[in-house]
Amino acid sequence: MAEDDKPEITGRDVIARGARVMLRAIRDEPRIFTVAVLGSCLFGALVIGQAKVIGWVVGGVVTKAYDTGAFATSTMVLVAGVLIAMGMGRVIGIFGRRLGSGYMMFAQQARYRRMVTRRYLELPLSWHQRHATGTLLSNANADVESAWFPLAPLPFAVGTVFMLAGALVALLLTDWALALVGLVVFPMLFAVNVFFSRRMAPRVSLAQQKRAEVSAIAHESFDGALVVKTMGGEERETERFASRAAELRDALIRVGRLRGLFDPLVESLPFVGTLVAMVVGSYRMKAGEVSLEELIFVTFLFTVLAFPVRAIGWVLGDLPRSVAGWERVEKVLDATGEMHYGAKDLPGSEAASLKFESVNFSYEPDQPVLHEVSFTVPAGRTVALVGPTGSGKSTVAMLASRLVDPDSGQVSVDGTPVQDLSSPALARAVALVPQLAFVFEDSVEANVVLDREHVMDRHFRSALSTAQADTFVMRLPEGVDTLLGERGTSLSGGQRQRLTLARALAGSPRLLILDDATSAVDPRIEARILSSLRTSAASTSVLVVAYRRATIALADEVIYMEHGRVLAHGTHEQLLSTVEGYRNLVTAYEKADAEREREHVYDEDDVTSGVPA
Repeated sequence: MAEDDKPEITGRDVIARGARVMLRAIRDEPRIFTVAVLGSCLFGALVIGQAKVIGWVVGGVVTKAYDTGAFATSTMVLVAGVLIAMGMGRVIGIFGRRLGSGYMMFAQQARYRRMVTRRYLELPLSWHQRHATGTLLSNANADVESAWFPLAPLPFAVGTVFMLAGALVALLLTDWALALVGLVVFPMLFAVNVFFSRRMAPRVSLAQQKRAEVSAIAHESFDGALVVKTMGGEERETERFASRAAELRDALIRVGRLRGLFDPLVESLPFVGTLVAMVVGSYRMKAGEVSLEELIFVTFLFTVLAFPVRAIGWVLGDLPRSVAGWERVEKVLDATGEMHYGAKDLPGSEAASLKFESVNFSYEPDQPVLHEVSFTVPAGRTVALVGPTGSGKSTVAMLASRLVDPDSGQVSVDGTPVQDLSSPALARAVALVPQLAFVFEDSVEANVVLDREHVMDRHFRSALSTAQADTFVMRLPEGVDTLLGERGTSLSGGQRQRLTLARALAGSPRLLILDDATSAVDPRIEARILSSLRTSAASTSVLVVAYRRATIALADEVIYMEHGRVLAHGTHEQLLSTVEGYRNLVTAYEKADAEREREHVYDEDDVTSGVPA
């Protein structure tokens, strides 16, 4: 079933679907669940046993002592010892039940958070582009928690079911009329819980959806804080968030209102059963059918069962929330479209060639972006990809680094189709530096090295130098150990781009893809970066999406694209003289760069002392 075609949660099948979710957890943690249920069953058995002892003490010992005036101290000491032992046994049962259920719930939440996160990393960019980041955060956090929330009371509820069965057997052995009271009250409790779960299911499902929408809007507003503030959109974003928050509030109030009606009803039924048992038992005792000891046992049993029986209600009450959360998590786990990697490696460390053969690609059906694109980046050479906005240059870069796969045609590195390469082999051989530089909230060194075992200190230092990042890094308060803010907010745009370039170079890639990766860098610093790349690129082939003439001049060959097609290729000088569109485009870029040079005065490192420019 497709991820968007799953059936909506309805009251009719919520218990069956919730039971399947709980069975999944039991299969994942069978031993821990068994320990928790055994603890709950021990508790239940001792509750029934304690009721029996209390009935015997009051009806057999205390009443007899009152009638005869003789008090058997030894008997009471024995009774006290038995009750204390039972109490200790109940403590052990409660401890085992709570420890097991808590461990099971948190283990499942941790397991499925990892699974959801792993799935996010496996799915292609096209899938992520169709889903709001806030919704994905909600899936990995709130929905995972909701899915396994009933595990906390589940062992208690299972033990309570066994306890109720034992109580009914004890009632039948005591008196059929009193057993009849239990046969009416206990199923009634279950029926009320089932009715409540079915009515609660659609309300909880809607609340989970609204919670995800609130999370998505909040994340978008925080992520776009700069745009919101500079465009004066605070009030608009606040109203947009407030509207969704109000919808979530109303959905949760509807859930709370139904729960407010349910909880008192479930809590009162056992006490009603106790009163009925006392009335029926009194008549049966007058008729000589039951003794005082048996009556006290039955009424005490109904009284102490009031709390454990609520555990069944807790589970059934949480099942709609669990099903809603699980359905949303399952959509992620069942999402299709992930890339399958081969097992081939690319041996050697020399520069690798890149070849596109009749590649077609579209993001949406019947809306092609690339048409029969064919070109080659020879090993050890630098090729510039030039074209107007929307011509498909960034898409080519994504295909070359296998962030997406072509609809038809083939992309190969050193003659091996990229689909046949293993993921580690592709990551070692090909590095992409995007225009939008991403920096982790970590140190400079951690951002560049990224825990890659093959990145040595000499690679790290050399990469910083080639990317012209070593100067500004040394000016930071703690040098390479300086902690950068979220998304590198303590750096300028040009500094972030140089840091991400250093990250790619540190892995010694055999094919380097630069998607306008120096657009925010001072042209003079860019010239030094390009010169360093030219010098150090003997073991690296370079495909660079270029705009500036200085960048294009680095290339051995230029590929010119328009409307998703390769229109021409050759040297920069050849295209200037033969391709009018290329000549007009490059001239326009030169004029824009010259204008920018006249209007701006650049510091050597875009910023001073690590403060954003």
